[in-house]
Formats: sequence, C-alpha cells, structure tokens
Amino acid sequence: MSAEPSTPLMRQYHAAKQQAPAALLLFRLGDFYELFFEDAVTAARELEITLTSRNKEKGEPVPMCGVPAHSAEGYIARLIQKGYRVAICDQMEDPRFAKKIVRREITRIVTPGTVTEPQLLKPGENNYLAAVAFKGPHAGLGWVDLSTGEFRATEIDSAEAASALEQLNVRELLVADSARDLAPPGKWVVTPVEPWTLAPDHAERSLLEHFKLLTLDGCGLGGKPLAVAACGALLAYLRDTQKSALAHVERPAFSSRSGAMLLDAVTVRNLELVEPMFSADLDGIKDATLLGVLDETCTGMGARLLRRRLLRPAMELAEIEARLDAVEWLKSETISRSRLREVLARVLDIERLLARVTLGTANPRDLLGLGRTLELIPALKALLPAAAPPRLRQVEASLDDCAGVRDRILAAIADQPPVNLADGGVVRPGFSAELDELRNLARNSRQIIAGIEQRERERTGIASLKVRFNNVFGFYIEVSRANLHLVPPDYDRKQTLVNAERFTTPELKELESKVLDAEDRMLALERDIFTEVRQHAASEAQRIRAAGNAIAEIDFFASLAEVAAARRYVRPRFSSGGEMRVAAGRHPVIEKLTEREAQRFIPNDIYMNRGEARIALITGPNMGGKSTYLRQVALIAVMAQCGSYVPADEALLPLVDRVFTRIGASDNLARGRSTFMVEMTETAAILNTATENSLVVLDEIGRGTSTYDGLALAWAVVEYIHARTGALTLFATHYHELTELAGKLDGLRNLHVSVKESGDTVIFLRRVEPGPAERSFGIEVARLAGLPEVVIERAKEILKLHEKTEHSVSDELNPPRRRRGEPGLQIQLFEPVGYQIAERIRSLDIDNLRPVEALQLLHELKEELKK
Repeated sequence: MSAEPSTPLMRQYHAAKQQAPAALLLFRLGDFYELFFEDAVTAARELEITLTSRNKEKGEPVPMCGVPAHSAEGYIARLIQKGYRVAICDQMEDPRFAKKIVRREITRIVTPGTVTEPQLLKPGENNYLAAVAFKGPHAGLGWVDLSTGEFRATEIDSAEAASALEQLNVRELLVADSARDLAPPGKWVVTPVEPWTLAPDHAERSLLEHFKLLTLDGCGLGGKPLAVAACGALLAYLRDTQKSALAHVERPAFSSRSGAMLLDAVTVRNLELVEPMFSADLDGIKDATLLGVLDETCTGMGARLLRRRLLRPAMELAEIEARLDAVEWLKSETISRSRLREVLARVLDIERLLARVTLGTANPRDLLGLGRTLELIPALKALLPAAAPPRLRQVEASLDDCAGVRDRILAAIADQPPVNLADGGVVRPGFSAELDELRNLARNSRQIIAGIEQRERERTGIASLKVRFNNVFGFYIEVSRANLHLVPPDYDRKQTLVNAERFTTPELKELESKVLDAEDRMLALERDIFTEVRQHAASEAQRIRAAGNAIAEIDFFASLAEVAAARRYVRPRFSSGGEMRVAAGRHPVIEKLTEREAQRFIPNDIYMNRGEARIALITGPNMGGKSTYLRQVALIAVMAQCGSYVPADEALLPLVDRVFTRIGASDNLARGRSTFMVEMTETAAILNTATENSLVVLDEIGRGTSTYDGLALAWAVVEYIHARTGALTLFATHYHELTELAGKLDGLRNLHVSVKESGDTVIFLRRVEPGPAERSFGIEVARLAGLPEVVIERAKEILKLHEKTEHSVSDELNPPRRRRGEPGLQIQLFEPVGYQIAERIRSLDIDNLRPVEALQLLHELKEELKK
C-alpha cells in the first residue's frame, strides 16, 4: 500500500486503514463507498462487481471498486455472511463547506457478532458475540447480543466451554488463546484479542465506569473474576467497533447454572430442540424440531425468548408454576388470547429497532415503526385484566408505553417517510414552522417558474420558449435558433447549443438563489430534527427495552397457550419425591408430522421412581419405536420445566437438574474420533456428571465395538448408574442378555416395544409394555429394508445355527480340527472362567471404582482370557 503516497486523499485512506487492518475498508467518496488495493480485489470477487483501477497514468494502477452509498447495506450484509469484517469510513462534513480535504472517520466496524442490519439477522434467534477467559480448569464465559442489548456471563469448567458456546450458537468468539480447541473449524468466527482486555482488574474498572456503578455485586459478578474478564473484553470490543455510547446494552448479569436445567450441546442436538438432525431429509420443515412445534409467537422478541427458555428450562418450582398459571389463564380465555395475538401481530421488534436507534443507524422508517409499536401498548394493557394471574399482572405493570418518546416520534415523522434521510419528506407537515415555510417556497417555485415562462412567451412572442433547470447552469431560458432574433436585450447568454441557446435574467438568478438555498436548508433542517428525535428515543433506551421485554413475555405465554389449546396438551404436575408418571404420553414433533400424513401417533405410558423403578431397560426391534419413546420422555420433561403444557393425558414429573442423552453414533473426523470413541466420551461425561436428580437417556450403548465388548460395557454402565448415580434412566438396547439384570438389580424394570407376527410379516404396534422382548426381529426388519431374498434366507440359516449352539458361527460353518470331546474355544460371557479372575473381581472396591478404571479392568480381564 505504497502507491500515491503524496495524494492527500490516499494518505487519509491509509490512516483509516491502519485503524482497522483486519477489516475491508469502505471509504466514502461522494455518493459511493470505494475500496482500494487488496480490499478491492477481495470485495470485487466476493460481491461479483467490476474491479477497476486508478492512477493508471502514473504507471502504478491501484485496484479499486465501489458500491453506491444508498445501497451499501446489502453489500455489507453479503460480506458479513461470508465471514469478513467491514469498516465504514464516512464523510464527517459537507464537501461544499470543507476548506481542504473532507474530514473522514471510521464510524463503525461491522463483524459477524456485531451486526444489527435486519437482513443479516434471523427474527427468532439471538446473534451472540462471546468471549472466553481461561484460568486453569476454570473458564469465564460472557455473551452479548448487540441487536437486542442482552448481556450475560457465567463461570464453568474449561472442558464445558465448547459445549456452552455451541448451545448459545454464537456467531463470533473473542479469545486471547486461539490455540484452545473450542469447536470444529467454521462453527463460529474466531477473533483474537489482546490479553490485557481479559485482565479481571482492567475489565472491572471498564465495566464500573461504563455502567456508572460502584460495585459489580448487584450484577451478580462480585467474586467472579473470570466472568468479569469475559465481560470486559466484550465491552472493549464493542466500544472499538461501534464508536457509540451503547445505551441500549443492559448491565451484564451473572447467569447461574444452578437456576436452570442444564442441557449440553449433545442433548440439544439429540433431542432436536431447535434444529433437526437431518434437515436435508425434511425439505426444511419448520415443525421438525420442538421449537418449531411450540413456536406460535407473533413477534421476534417472543420467538427469541421461547428459544432461550427452551434451552434453559427453569429449576425453581415457583417460577415454573407461575409460568404455567399464565399459560392456563390464556388457554382458557380464548377471546382475550385471540385479541392479544391480533395486537401482537402488529408489533415490530422493539429490541432490534432500539439497537439501531442507539447506535445511530436507524432510518426514518425504523423510527416510525418504533413509535407505532409503542402506540399499541395501551391496547395490550387493556387485554390483561385484574383477574389475570400474578405473573401476567406483573407483566402488565411493566408495560410502559413511553408516552413522551411515542408522541414525539409520531408528531415529528411523516406517515410514509422514505428509507433514506437524504430523499427528504421525513418530517411531518406542521411539526416545524421553519420547515413548512421552506417547503412552501419550494412548492410555489414551480408555480413561479410557470408564471415566468408564460409571461416571457407573451413578452417576446416566442411560443416555444421554455424555462428549465439543471445542476450545472441552474435556471435558464431556452430559445430555439429560429427565434433568436426575438430575444430581448436584457437576456444574458449562458450556453450555445446546436439548435438553441440558453439565457438567464436577473429575476431567474434571484429565484435560483432562493430555491436552491431552500432545498439545502430543508434537508439540513430535516436531518437535525430527525437526529434530535432519534437521540431523544435513545435517551429512554432502558424504558423502551423494559417494554420490549414485557411484550416478549406476553407473546411467549400466548404462544404456549395457543399450542396447548390446539394440540390437546395438559398441565403437568410436579412430585416432590422424584416420581414420574405420564399417561398416554406423545412425542410432540413426530405427532405433528404424522398428522400431516393422516397417520395416528400411538401414545405410551411411563412410570419411574427413585426406588424400584429407577432404570427402565427397553428392548425390541429396530423401527419399533424405542428411540421415539426415549426422546418423548425427555422432551416432556424439558417442556414442563420451560413452562409449557405437555403432550399427554396426565403428567406427574420430578424436577430434573440435567437431561443427558447418548443417542446414535457417528464419527467425528474433524477431531480424529471414531464412532466408538465419541460414544464412550459422551457416556463418560454422563457417568461423571449425572446426579440422582438427573434424567439419563441411553440408546444402544456399546454397539460401536465388538459384540462382547459392547455387551460388557453396557452391563457395567447399567450397574454403575444403579449403584452410584441413582438417576432416572431409560436404557434402550439390543443386548437381550441385559434383561437378566432385572433379577439382580432391585431398581431396574424391563420394558419392550410390542410387535405382531403374521407368517414372515412383522407389524410394529409401537406400544411399550412390561417385560423383555422375545427376540430382535432383525431379519424381518432387513426384509422391510429391501435386502435381496437370498441374503434374507441365508441369514435365517445362520441364525438357526447360532441359536442351536454357543460356539461361534464361524466354527459351525467351518469346524476346526480338534479331537472328539475337546471343548470349543467360545466361552460363555458370564460363566466363571478361573479362580484368579474370580478372586480379583471379588476383591474390587466397587463403591470407589471410577468408570475409567472399570473400563481398564475389563480390558485387562479380556486379555487374560486370551492367554
């Protein structure tokens, strides 16, 4: 970047570029934003626009491309979507009045985590910027949504950081140590920051100064240095990129993990809470997730609140019951709910409008939308009478219509303002006497010009005489060449054309001065009025934000009530002793999808307690409904603690501190992990973390390795959960040997999914009944999948041989040479295999044996058996 060092403009460009070297710099030149050098090459390629150059005459062409200023947002959005940072360098003074080169400054740096443009944001999702501070085994995590002002932080174990970030679905992550393995490549944009921004002392001073606080104790951040460090880094980054006061950003609040049910990223993914696991197979069906089923919200604010609460279900019974009371009232008050939703459908996204207002990027239509939304608040308040439950009354009390802001916006802004302030017509007639006078002059100037034109035609006798205007010559009189002999002597010649000549008069010069000055003064005055109204709204940011929060609450409750009424959901009750009893429970997502295909979902019961029914071992064929049954129990627990009614005829549930799932198996090639390694890692996390208040859902543990290894591991896992964890556990398996545990463990019950056989045909009844399954029906499922008949028949032959003997199948098909009476090599899994091994097992201290040690012991015993 050494070309044109002597040009003042390029020196100004280089100075701005040094302030944001990692961003593409959009440099304002008149009506365009220009990019130069490598930025131009990159932007031209990504935006598919023409790449030109300047300075060609000096033999040092500088690559250049540009986009119109009035449509720059669309181009910026495309660059951000591709992961680029964009710095916007604007003209800070009117070029007409600049004595030298126009002063320019970077007014904003847009990054994936700091966007506020509507076209870059999903209405129902937060756009989080996050920061992580590490210290040994602990980490502080902070996250902020600039588009809404939400600001939160927590402290967690370092090993849980990646999962927490994935669950938040962050767009950009600030880290000082980029070597940390926090996610697969491309999960989010990683932005390195200086380590000092994550220093707790510096961060605390910055937060206290910015939010005008004496202590962070009121935010819950007292004694939380890592959380404070993460918040400080976020604040420093926002100040650096936004160049604004950030008035709409709320004080950071500590998010206690004990106050909500914990759902790790694996569980969120396995239960398909917010995203389907196989979206390509569903053709983008919105209802293929729990969020899609429950989301009947009318506003973006309500949709985001629903998503957040679904990912962080409540743990406090009083809070859950308060939510359920609100849902119950709205469900029963059909007319009130319908009218509320009619009003909510007209409400715009206050949170995101407010963000653009305080950042100074709101256009006239944004400001008018904010005013009209505030105008709807009295109607919402009127629909929440005194008979409403306490939670809704609290919401009604916090519905502030911000009358001063609302009235000022609606009084100042025209009913149909343009998007761009420079187009004029933004301010409502009657708001400013000075502006009205200027507009009157501008409007009457057309009549004045028409009068001058008519008078001059009569005076000169030139019927074709015209009075016109252009930006070069201003107002002029145009006379054709054939009529030049009729031009009076007081006309001043301005321009000669091929077929005509142009003239001016003292009268036209005076009119031109008045009209042109009026246009400029009108635009300047409208800009001043608009800016003042926008600043007035920004000064009330906290009140407006509180109103937005209240509207989101109403929308959240009304959505859950609408779903409960439409889908025959019931209000859940909660047990103090850990009992779970669900009558005719249904999977909410699959039920809705099957209705589209005119099918009926088969409901099932579940009963569990912390005594004799802690573990449910479920056997049965593939496609029989085991996985659906597991998931629906977990989803019902999540829905209930979110504050939703549940799909069942009756539901009595325990309060669950965590839901763990181990469902399916797949390689994680990005991290070099095999299917079995992923399976064991997830299982280890469950065994080491679950408590007696947790709900554990395990599907096919051990199938990623050999049959007997897998069976041994599954057996050991069940015993460990029974003896150590005590969590309510649903365990689906194809290892029928595990059903023997029902006679050994007093807290385990066998369940199976039933089928009906008719010859070679198998009908899946999808009902869960007591007792173990008779067999797996794997060959019948294979037939349904379309395997060739010859393969099916051969499989039957091999199965019969396997069932007749405990020797390996390979030995039966190809008998080894051995003496008569010599025993085979195959050993039954659970028969005694030697005195030393038996003694070693007897001497184990099972109560203090860790899962990793158990796995190692099994490996050693297996090696001894080979000897």
